Amino acid sequence: MTIQNFIPANFIASQVKLSLLEDIGQQDLTADLIPANAIAKATLISRQNAVLCGRDWFNEVFHQLDPAIQINWFFADADVLTENAVICELSGNARALLSGERTAMNFLQTFSGTATQTKRYADLLKDLPVKLLDTRKTLPGLRLGQKYAVRCGGGFNHRFGLYDAILIKENHILAAGSIASAVAQAEALHPNVSIEVEVESMNELEQALNTAADIILLDNFSLEMLREAVHLTNGKTALEASGGVNMHTIRDIAETGVDRISVGQLTKDLQAVDLSMRFID
Repeated sequence: MTIQNFIPANFIASQVKLSLLEDIGQQDLTADLIPANAIAKATLISRQNAVLCGRDWFNEVFHQLDPAIQINWFFADADVLTENAVICELSGNARALLSGERTAMNFLQTFSGTATQTKRYADLLKDLPVKLLDTRKTLPGLRLGQKYAVRCGGGFNHRFGLYDAILIKENHILAAGSIASAVAQAEALHPNVSIEVEVESMNELEQALNTAADIILLDNFSLEMLREAVHLTNGKTALEASGGVNMHTIRDIAETGVDRISVGQLTKDLQAVDLSMRFID
């Protein structure tokens, strides 16, 4: 997978444009202290072990400020960084380097944080056939970037939004009258779209198994219930576990035999990677 096949370049450009406007506004007052034609070099350093993600956003920040800035990368997206690794070197107009520093690192540290968090979870499952999935619990405006970061960390993507797959949850079922009615309506309206149903009990699971649902999401099932659900389903429909998933529980959940596990913490509880950009002689 390349980012060009995942996120349009003009989408990244628009995100960067808004972020620079947010930070610089009409003028970087502090950068004005530097002579307009001054040239500088800088290095970007990781202060911790991490998974790199977000190079295209970082590049775009400096491209919009001064296309003449040169960036020499030593790592690619999805590469593992060690503490104090030099990630890249930059050279060009000093004012542009200073003005873009924070915005560029904000993108890189956020997406690298998502990829790093994902890898921690993925490493716990690497010898099992289960898929680690993200959710829609993403930072507003940065969903595509975080979904890309999940891929870089070794995870898989759930639906991107409300437009590309159907997930029938408790309130949808209540409004439709029943699981069967909700699935039938979804199938009639969108016959070529994946249909997933969330269930909260074994009784609801049995109801869902009698529909055309492609995936059944087992919400906050105990380990015993998960094992029972896997036995009852017997491969008829893909099963996804969700709720109560963390670093301490995910391995036990995976070993019940479910096909997928969705984890909101991949994108909503991330810790930004500690990066440092320093000018050099």
